[in-house]
Amino acid sequence: MASNKSTPFATFGRHMRQEYWLFESSNINLNQGSFGAFPRPVRDALRQHQDLMEANPDAFLRYDLPRLLDISRAAIASYVNAPLNEVVLIPNATTGVNTVLRNLKYEPGDRILYFSTVYGACEKTIEHLVESYPEIDSVRVELRYPVSDDALIEQFRAAVEEERKEGRRVKVALFDTVTSLPGVRMPFEQLVEECRNYNILSLVDGAHGIGHLPLDLGRLNADFFVSNCHKWLYVPRGCAILYVPTRNQALIRSSFPTSHGFAPVLRPGKTPIANPLPPSGKPPFIEMFEFVGTMDYSPYFSIPAALKFRTEVCGGEKRIMEYCTTIVYDGAQRVANILGTEVLDNEQRTVTGQNCMVNIRLPLKLGEDIGDDHKGMVVAHISKELVTTYRTFIATVFHNGNWWARLCGQVYLEIEDFEYGGRCLLVVCDNIKKDTMWRT
Repeated sequence: MASNKSTPFATFGRHMRQEYWLFESSNINLNQGSFGAFPRPVRDALRQHQDLMEANPDAFLRYDLPRLLDISRAAIASYVNAPLNEVVLIPNATTGVNTVLRNLKYEPGDRILYFSTVYGACEKTIEHLVESYPEIDSVRVELRYPVSDDALIEQFRAAVEEERKEGRRVKVALFDTVTSLPGVRMPFEQLVEECRNYNILSLVDGAHGIGHLPLDLGRLNADFFVSNCHKWLYVPRGCAILYVPTRNQALIRSSFPTSHGFAPVLRPGKTPIANPLPPSGKPPFIEMFEFVGTMDYSPYFSIPAALKFRTEVCGGEKRIMEYCTTIVYDGAQRVANILGTEVLDNEQRTVTGQNCMVNIRLPLKLGEDIGDDHKGMVVAHISKELVTTYRTFIATVFHNGNWWARLCGQVYLEIEDFEYGGRCLLVVCDNIKKDTMWRT
Protein backbone atom coordinates (compact mmCIF):
# COMPACT_ATOMS: atom_id res chain seq x y z
CA MET A 1 0.00 0.00 0.00
CA ALA A 2 2.94 2.35 -0.48
CA SER A 3 2.05 5.54 -2.28
CA ASN A 4 3.16 6.43 -5.78
CA LYS A 5 6.83 7.40 -5.54
CA SER A 6 6.48 9.73 -8.54
CA THR A 7 4.50 12.14 -6.37
CA PRO A 8 6.29 14.81 -4.31
CA PHE A 9 4.52 13.57 -1.19
CA ALA A 10 5.57 11.12 1.49
CA THR A 11 5.23 7.39 0.97
CA PHE A 12 2.52 6.04 3.24
CA GLY A 13 3.11 3.03 5.44
CA ARG A 14 6.14 2.05 7.50
CA HIS A 15 8.28 4.81 6.03
CA MET A 16 5.78 7.35 7.30
CA ARG A 17 5.80 5.81 10.76
CA GLN A 18 9.56 5.76 11.05
CA GLU A 19 10.21 9.23 9.67
CA TYR A 20 7.39 11.28 11.12
CA TRP A 21 5.63 9.54 13.99
CA LEU A 22 6.71 9.29 17.61
CA PHE A 23 5.81 5.68 18.44
CA GLU A 24 8.38 3.47 20.09
CA SER A 25 9.68 0.94 17.56
CA SER A 26 7.91 -2.01 19.21
CA ASN A 27 4.47 -0.36 19.19
CA ILE A 28 2.09 -1.14 16.32
CA ASN A 29 -0.66 1.45 16.71
CA LEU A 30 -3.92 0.07 15.33
CA ASN A 31 -6.01 2.41 17.47
CA GLN A 32 -5.77 5.93 16.08
CA GLY A 33 -9.47 6.33 16.86
CA SER A 34 -9.22 6.47 20.65
CA PHE A 35 -6.65 9.11 21.48
CA GLY A 36 -5.10 9.99 18.14
CA ALA A 37 -1.44 10.53 17.36
CA PHE A 38 0.48 13.38 15.80
CA PRO A 39 3.70 13.66 13.77
CA ARG A 40 6.98 15.29 14.71
CA PRO A 41 6.42 18.62 12.89
CA VAL A 42 3.19 19.10 14.86
CA ARG A 43 4.99 18.14 18.07
CA ASP A 44 7.54 20.85 17.28
CA ALA A 45 4.77 23.44 16.84
CA LEU A 46 3.20 22.35 20.12
CA ARG A 47 6.46 22.76 22.01
CA GLN A 48 7.21 26.07 20.35
CA HIS A 49 3.97 27.51 21.70
CA GLN A 50 4.58 26.00 25.12
CA ASP A 51 8.00 27.64 25.18
CA LEU A 52 6.52 30.99 24.17
CA MET A 53 3.98 30.71 26.96
CA GLU A 54 6.62 29.90 29.56
CA ALA A 55 8.84 32.76 28.41
CA ASN A 56 6.21 35.30 29.49
CA PRO A 57 3.00 33.70 30.81
CA ASP A 58 1.08 36.93 31.41
CA ALA A 59 1.83 38.44 28.03
CA PHE A 60 1.08 35.18 26.28
CA LEU A 61 -2.18 34.24 28.04
CA ARG A 62 -3.59 37.75 28.16
CA TYR A 63 -2.62 39.12 24.75
CA ASP A 64 -1.22 36.39 22.46
CA LEU A 65 -3.84 33.78 23.29
CA PRO A 66 -6.81 35.53 21.57
CA ARG A 67 -4.80 36.21 18.41
CA LEU A 68 -3.52 32.64 18.15
CA LEU A 69 -6.98 31.25 18.82
CA ASP A 70 -8.36 33.34 15.96
CA ILE A 71 -5.70 31.96 13.61
CA SER A 72 -6.56 28.38 14.55
CA ARG A 73 -10.31 28.98 14.45
CA ALA A 74 -9.99 30.49 10.99
CA ALA A 75 -7.99 27.50 9.77
CA ILE A 76 -10.40 24.88 11.09
CA ALA A 77 -13.52 26.86 10.14
CA SER A 78 -12.29 26.96 6.56
CA TYR A 79 -11.53 23.23 6.71
CA VAL A 80 -15.11 22.34 7.71
CA ASN A 81 -16.70 25.13 5.62
CA ALA A 82 -18.25 27.04 8.50
CA PRO A 83 -18.34 30.79 9.23
CA LEU A 84 -15.53 31.87 11.55
CA ASN A 85 -17.84 33.18 14.26
CA GLU A 86 -19.77 29.92 14.45
CA VAL A 87 -16.77 27.81 15.52
CA VAL A 88 -15.00 27.75 18.89
CA LEU A 89 -12.30 25.47 20.28
CA ILE A 90 -12.83 23.16 23.25
CA PRO A 91 -10.82 20.30 24.81
CA ASN A 92 -12.84 17.35 23.49
CA ALA A 93 -16.16 16.29 21.99
CA THR A 94 -17.55 15.19 25.36
CA THR A 95 -17.12 18.75 26.62
CA GLY A 96 -19.03 19.96 23.57
CA VAL A 97 -21.93 17.55 24.10
CA ASN A 98 -22.13 18.59 27.75
CA THR A 99 -22.00 22.26 26.79
CA VAL A 100 -24.98 21.92 24.48
CA LEU A 101 -27.16 19.59 26.54
CA ARG A 102 -26.59 21.45 29.81
CA ASN A 103 -27.34 24.86 28.27
CA LEU A 104 -30.69 23.91 26.77
CA LYS A 105 -33.80 24.81 28.74
CA TYR A 106 -36.16 21.89 29.21
CA GLU A 107 -39.89 21.76 29.85
CA PRO A 108 -41.97 18.99 31.43
CA GLY A 109 -42.40 16.14 28.95
CA ASP A 110 -39.26 16.96 26.97
CA ARG A 111 -37.18 14.03 25.78
CA ILE A 112 -33.56 13.62 24.73
CA LEU A 113 -33.29 10.98 22.01
CA TYR A 114 -30.14 8.98 21.33
CA PHE A 115 -29.06 5.64 19.88
CA SER A 116 -27.78 2.69 21.90
CA THR A 117 -24.42 2.96 20.10
CA VAL A 118 -23.78 6.43 21.54
CA TYR A 119 -20.45 7.06 23.26
CA GLY A 120 -20.72 5.97 26.90
CA ALA A 121 -19.76 9.33 28.41
CA CYS A 122 -22.49 11.02 26.36
CA GLU A 123 -25.12 8.52 27.47
CA LYS A 124 -24.08 9.13 31.08
CA THR A 125 -24.38 12.88 30.48
CA ILE A 126 -27.97 12.38 29.34
CA GLU A 127 -28.78 10.16 32.31
CA HIS A 128 -27.29 12.72 34.71
CA LEU A 129 -29.55 15.36 33.19
CA VAL A 130 -32.54 13.07 33.67
CA GLU A 131 -31.53 12.57 37.30
CA SER A 132 -31.22 16.33 37.77
CA TYR A 133 -34.47 17.25 36.02
CA PRO A 134 -37.14 14.61 36.81
CA GLU A 135 -39.63 16.30 34.47
CA ILE A 136 -37.59 15.17 31.43
CA ASP A 137 -36.53 11.73 30.25
CA SER A 138 -34.40 9.99 27.65
CA VAL A 139 -35.40 7.90 24.64
CA ARG A 140 -32.93 5.15 23.73
CA VAL A 141 -33.21 3.76 20.20
CA GLU A 142 -31.74 0.26 20.09
CA LEU A 143 -29.45 -0.51 17.16
CA ARG A 144 -28.22 -4.01 16.35
CA TYR A 145 -25.70 -4.06 13.54
CA PRO A 146 -25.66 -4.92 10.74
CA VAL A 147 -28.59 -2.63 9.98
CA SER A 148 -29.33 -0.67 6.81
CA ASP A 149 -29.43 3.12 6.82
CA ASP A 150 -33.07 3.02 5.75
CA ALA A 151 -33.99 0.77 8.68
CA LEU A 152 -32.12 3.05 11.07
CA ILE A 153 -34.01 6.08 9.83
CA GLU A 154 -37.30 4.21 10.23
CA GLN A 155 -36.38 3.36 13.82
CA PHE A 156 -35.70 7.04 14.46
CA ARG A 157 -39.04 8.08 12.99
CA ALA A 158 -40.91 5.40 14.93
CA ALA A 159 -39.34 6.52 18.21
CA VAL A 160 -40.25 10.16 17.58
CA GLU A 161 -43.79 9.30 16.52
CA GLU A 162 -44.29 7.15 19.61
CA GLU A 163 -43.31 10.05 21.87
CA ARG A 164 -45.64 12.39 19.99
CA LYS A 165 -48.50 9.93 20.30
CA GLU A 166 -48.01 9.95 24.08
CA GLY A 167 -48.03 13.75 24.17
CA ARG A 168 -44.30 14.13 24.71
CA ARG A 169 -41.77 16.13 22.72
CA VAL A 170 -38.31 15.09 21.58
CA LYS A 171 -36.45 18.34 22.14
CA VAL A 172 -33.00 17.26 20.99
CA ALA A 173 -31.52 14.20 19.28
CA LEU A 174 -27.90 13.15 19.74
CA PHE A 175 -26.25 10.96 17.10
CA ASP A 176 -22.79 10.26 15.68
CA THR A 177 -21.01 10.73 12.40
CA VAL A 178 -19.16 7.47 13.09
CA THR A 179 -19.91 5.57 16.28
CA SER A 180 -17.10 4.61 18.62
CA LEU A 181 -17.80 0.93 19.32
CA PRO A 182 -18.56 -0.72 17.04
CA GLY A 183 -16.99 1.82 14.70
CA VAL A 184 -19.70 2.28 12.06
CA ARG A 185 -20.68 5.22 9.88
CA MET A 186 -24.14 6.58 10.60
CA PRO A 187 -26.39 8.34 8.08
CA PHE A 188 -25.95 11.55 10.04
CA GLU A 189 -26.74 13.77 7.07
CA GLN A 190 -30.19 12.23 6.72
CA LEU A 191 -30.74 12.28 10.49
CA VAL A 192 -30.11 16.04 10.50
CA GLU A 193 -32.82 16.37 7.83
CA GLU A 194 -35.19 14.21 9.86
CA CYS A 195 -34.63 16.40 12.90
CA ARG A 196 -35.39 19.49 10.84
CA ASN A 197 -38.61 17.92 9.57
CA TYR A 198 -39.72 17.07 13.11
CA ASN A 199 -38.60 20.40 14.60
CA ILE A 200 -36.04 18.60 16.79
CA LEU A 201 -32.67 20.13 17.63
CA SER A 202 -29.88 18.06 16.06
CA LEU A 203 -26.69 17.53 18.06
CA VAL A 204 -24.11 15.66 15.99
CA ASP A 205 -21.29 13.96 17.87
CA GLY A 206 -18.57 14.06 15.25
CA ALA A 207 -15.86 12.80 17.59
CA HIS A 208 -14.79 10.68 14.60
CA GLY A 209 -15.36 13.38 12.04
CA ILE A 210 -12.68 15.96 11.32
CA GLY A 211 -9.88 14.28 9.38
CA HIS A 212 -11.85 11.05 9.18
CA LEU A 213 -14.42 11.82 6.49
CA PRO A 214 -15.25 14.84 4.32
CA LEU A 215 -17.22 17.46 6.24
CA ASP A 216 -19.17 20.46 5.01
CA LEU A 217 -20.88 21.99 8.03
CA GLY A 218 -22.39 24.79 5.99
CA ARG A 219 -24.17 22.27 3.81
CA LEU A 220 -25.01 19.91 6.69
CA ASN A 221 -26.64 22.76 8.63
CA ALA A 222 -26.92 20.85 11.91
CA ASP A 223 -28.10 22.75 14.97
CA PHE A 224 -24.96 21.77 16.89
CA PHE A 225 -21.85 19.86 15.84
CA VAL A 226 -18.84 18.76 17.88
CA SER A 227 -15.72 17.04 16.58
CA ASN A 228 -12.32 16.10 17.93
CA CYS A 229 -9.25 17.39 16.12
CA HIS A 230 -6.89 15.14 18.08
CA LYS A 231 -8.30 11.81 16.85
CA TRP A 232 -7.86 11.96 13.08
CA LEU A 233 -6.50 15.41 12.15
CA TYR A 234 -3.03 14.94 13.76
CA VAL A 235 -3.59 17.70 16.32
CA PRO A 236 -2.24 17.11 19.87
CA ARG A 237 -4.81 16.07 22.47
CA GLY A 238 -7.05 17.51 23.61
CA CYS A 239 -8.55 19.73 20.95
CA ALA A 240 -12.03 19.81 19.44
CA ILE A 241 -14.46 22.19 17.81
CA LEU A 242 -17.94 23.24 18.85
CA TYR A 243 -19.99 24.54 15.93
CA VAL A 244 -23.09 26.55 16.75
CA PRO A 245 -24.78 28.44 13.90
CA THR A 246 -25.69 32.03 14.67
CA ARG A 247 -29.38 31.16 14.88
CA ASN A 248 -28.71 28.96 17.93
CA GLN A 249 -26.00 30.87 19.77
CA ALA A 250 -28.50 32.48 22.14
CA LEU A 251 -29.24 28.96 23.42
CA ILE A 252 -25.65 28.59 24.64
CA ARG A 253 -25.49 30.86 27.68
CA SER A 254 -22.23 29.57 29.12
CA SER A 255 -19.11 27.61 28.41
CA PHE A 256 -18.45 24.62 30.65
CA PRO A 257 -16.95 25.37 33.03
CA THR A 258 -18.34 28.90 33.22
CA SER A 259 -15.53 31.43 33.01
CA HIS A 260 -14.79 35.12 32.51
CA GLY A 261 -16.57 35.35 29.15
CA PHE A 262 -19.98 34.68 30.68
CA ALA A 263 -22.22 37.76 30.78
CA PRO A 264 -24.77 37.27 33.59
CA VAL A 265 -28.13 38.99 33.46
CA LEU A 266 -27.87 41.96 35.80
CA ARG A 267 -30.45 41.46 38.54
CA PRO A 268 -31.74 44.21 40.83
CA GLY A 269 -29.26 44.95 43.58
CA LYS A 270 -26.42 43.06 41.86
CA THR A 271 -23.31 44.86 40.65
CA PRO A 272 -21.64 43.88 37.37
CA ILE A 273 -18.87 41.27 37.64
CA ALA A 274 -15.62 42.54 36.18
CA ASN A 275 -13.71 40.56 33.57
CA PRO A 276 -9.99 40.67 34.45
CA LEU A 277 -8.93 39.90 30.88
CA PRO A 278 -8.32 42.53 28.17
CA PRO A 279 -11.45 43.65 26.24
CA SER A 280 -12.27 41.31 23.38
CA GLY A 281 -14.62 43.18 21.07
CA LYS A 282 -15.73 39.86 19.62
CA PRO A 283 -19.23 38.38 19.49
CA PRO A 284 -20.40 37.11 22.91
CA PHE A 285 -20.38 33.48 21.77
CA ILE A 286 -16.72 33.71 20.74
CA GLU A 287 -15.63 35.66 23.80
CA MET A 288 -17.29 33.13 26.09
CA PHE A 289 -14.96 30.34 24.88
CA GLU A 290 -11.81 32.40 24.48
CA PHE A 291 -10.48 31.77 27.98
CA VAL A 292 -12.07 28.90 29.89
CA GLY A 293 -9.79 28.64 32.89
CA THR A 294 -6.05 28.22 33.10
CA MET A 295 -4.86 25.29 30.99
CA ASP A 296 -2.44 24.45 28.21
CA TYR A 297 -3.99 25.90 25.04
CA SER A 298 -1.02 24.82 22.90
CA PRO A 299 -2.90 21.94 21.21
CA TYR A 300 -5.36 24.51 19.85
CA PHE A 301 -2.50 26.53 18.36
CA SER A 302 -1.16 23.40 16.60
CA ILE A 303 -4.08 23.18 14.16
CA PRO A 304 -2.34 25.15 11.37
CA ALA A 305 0.75 22.94 11.66
CA ALA A 306 -1.38 19.80 11.42
CA LEU A 307 -3.21 21.08 8.35
CA LYS A 308 0.09 22.07 6.75
CA PHE A 309 1.50 18.58 7.35
CA ARG A 310 -1.56 16.97 5.84
CA THR A 311 -1.31 19.15 2.75
CA GLU A 312 2.43 19.45 2.14
CA VAL A 313 3.68 16.08 3.40
CA CYS A 314 0.67 13.78 3.00
CA GLY A 315 -0.73 15.27 -0.20
CA GLY A 316 -4.08 16.49 1.05
CA GLU A 317 -7.33 15.19 2.47
CA LYS A 318 -8.42 13.07 -0.50
CA ARG A 319 -5.13 11.18 -0.58
CA ILE A 320 -5.13 10.62 3.19
CA MET A 321 -8.73 9.45 3.41
CA GLU A 322 -8.48 7.18 0.38
CA TYR A 323 -5.45 5.46 1.86
CA CYS A 324 -6.92 5.12 5.34
CA THR A 325 -10.26 3.72 4.19
CA THR A 326 -8.62 1.33 1.73
CA ILE A 327 -5.88 0.03 4.02
CA VAL A 328 -8.26 -0.61 6.91
CA TYR A 329 -10.83 -2.38 4.73
CA ASP A 330 -8.20 -4.57 3.09
CA GLY A 331 -6.50 -5.12 6.45
CA ALA A 332 -9.79 -6.09 8.06
CA GLN A 333 -10.39 -8.70 5.35
CA ARG A 334 -6.99 -10.21 6.15
CA VAL A 335 -7.76 -10.24 9.87
CA ALA A 336 -11.14 -11.86 9.24
CA ASN A 337 -9.39 -14.58 7.23
CA ILE A 338 -6.89 -15.15 10.04
CA LEU A 339 -9.68 -15.43 12.60
CA GLY A 340 -12.03 -17.39 10.37
CA THR A 341 -14.80 -14.82 10.84
CA GLU A 342 -16.19 -11.82 8.95
CA VAL A 343 -16.28 -8.04 8.72
CA LEU A 344 -19.28 -6.17 10.14
CA ASP A 345 -21.19 -4.54 7.29
CA ASN A 346 -24.64 -4.27 5.74
CA GLU A 347 -25.68 -5.18 2.21
CA GLN A 348 -25.27 -1.60 1.00
CA ARG A 349 -21.77 -1.39 2.58
CA THR A 350 -22.65 1.95 4.17
CA VAL A 351 -21.27 0.78 7.53
CA THR A 352 -17.69 0.55 6.24
CA GLY A 353 -17.98 3.02 3.37
CA GLN A 354 -16.15 6.34 3.92
CA ASN A 355 -14.97 4.93 7.25
CA CYS A 356 -11.43 4.68 8.60
CA MET A 357 -12.58 2.05 11.13
CA VAL A 358 -13.72 -1.50 10.39
CA ASN A 359 -14.97 -4.17 12.80
CA ILE A 360 -14.21 -7.90 12.70
CA ARG A 361 -16.06 -10.57 14.64
CA LEU A 362 -13.92 -12.43 17.17
CA PRO A 363 -14.05 -16.26 17.19
CA LEU A 364 -15.67 -16.43 20.64
CA LYS A 365 -19.14 -17.78 21.40
CA LEU A 366 -21.28 -16.66 24.30
CA GLY A 367 -22.46 -19.62 26.36
CA GLU A 368 -19.99 -22.00 24.72
CA ASP A 369 -16.61 -20.31 25.24
CA ILE A 370 -17.66 -17.61 27.68
CA GLY A 371 -20.32 -17.41 30.36
CA ASP A 372 -22.81 -14.55 30.35
CA ASP A 373 -21.32 -13.06 33.52
CA HIS A 374 -17.93 -12.62 31.84
CA LYS A 375 -18.90 -10.54 28.78
CA GLY A 376 -17.35 -7.33 30.07
CA MET A 377 -14.37 -9.07 31.68
CA VAL A 378 -13.41 -10.58 28.34
CA VAL A 379 -13.16 -7.12 26.77
CA ALA A 380 -10.95 -5.92 29.63
CA HIS A 381 -8.79 -9.05 29.40
CA ILE A 382 -8.22 -8.72 25.65
CA SER A 383 -7.29 -5.05 26.04
CA LYS A 384 -4.74 -5.76 28.76
CA GLU A 385 -3.20 -8.70 26.88
CA LEU A 386 -2.79 -6.73 23.66
CA VAL A 387 -1.12 -3.80 25.40
CA THR A 388 1.18 -5.67 27.78
CA THR A 389 2.10 -8.79 25.80
CA TYR A 390 1.87 -7.71 22.17
CA ARG A 391 2.59 -3.96 22.28
CA THR A 392 -0.52 -3.02 20.32
CA PHE A 393 -4.14 -2.15 21.03
CA ILE A 394 -7.38 -3.03 19.29
CA ALA A 395 -10.60 -1.81 20.86
CA THR A 396 -13.19 -4.55 21.38
CA VAL A 397 -16.89 -4.52 22.20
CA PHE A 398 -19.71 -7.00 22.79
CA HIS A 399 -22.52 -6.12 20.38
CA ASN A 400 -25.58 -8.03 19.20
CA GLY A 401 -24.45 -11.36 20.65
CA ASN A 402 -20.82 -11.25 19.48
CA TRP A 403 -17.47 -9.71 20.33
CA TRP A 404 -16.07 -7.35 17.71
CA ALA A 405 -12.59 -5.90 17.24
CA ARG A 406 -12.30 -2.39 15.81
CA LEU A 407 -9.37 -1.68 13.50
CA CYS A 408 -8.28 1.84 12.54
CA GLY A 409 -6.63 2.78 9.26
CA GLN A 410 -3.91 5.39 9.15
CA VAL A 411 -1.16 6.61 6.83
CA TYR A 412 1.60 5.01 8.92
CA LEU A 413 0.17 1.48 8.62
CA GLU A 414 0.66 -1.33 6.11
CA ILE A 415 -1.17 -4.61 5.52
CA GLU A 416 1.48 -6.46 7.53
CA ASP A 417 0.53 -4.42 10.61
CA PHE A 418 -3.06 -5.63 10.40
CA GLU A 419 -1.88 -9.20 9.89
CA TYR A 420 0.15 -8.86 13.07
CA GLY A 421 -2.93 -7.60 14.90
CA GLY A 422 -4.95 -10.51 13.55
CA ARG A 423 -2.41 -13.06 14.77
CA CYS A 424 -2.37 -11.43 18.20
CA LEU A 425 -6.17 -11.57 18.42
CA LEU A 426 -6.17 -15.22 17.35
CA VAL A 427 -3.74 -16.23 20.10
CA VAL A 428 -5.60 -14.25 22.76
CA CYS A 429 -8.95 -15.72 21.71
CA ASP A 430 -7.54 -19.27 21.59
CA ASN A 431 -6.17 -18.85 25.11
CA ILE A 432 -9.57 -17.63 26.33
CA LYS A 433 -11.30 -20.67 24.83
CA LYS A 434 -8.80 -23.01 26.50
CA ASP A 435 -9.26 -21.48 29.94
CA THR A 436 -12.32 -22.94 31.69
CA MET A 437 -12.55 -19.97 34.08
CA TRP A 438 -14.36 -17.99 31.35
CA ARG A 439 -17.14 -20.57 31.09
CA THR A 440 -18.12 -20.70 34.77
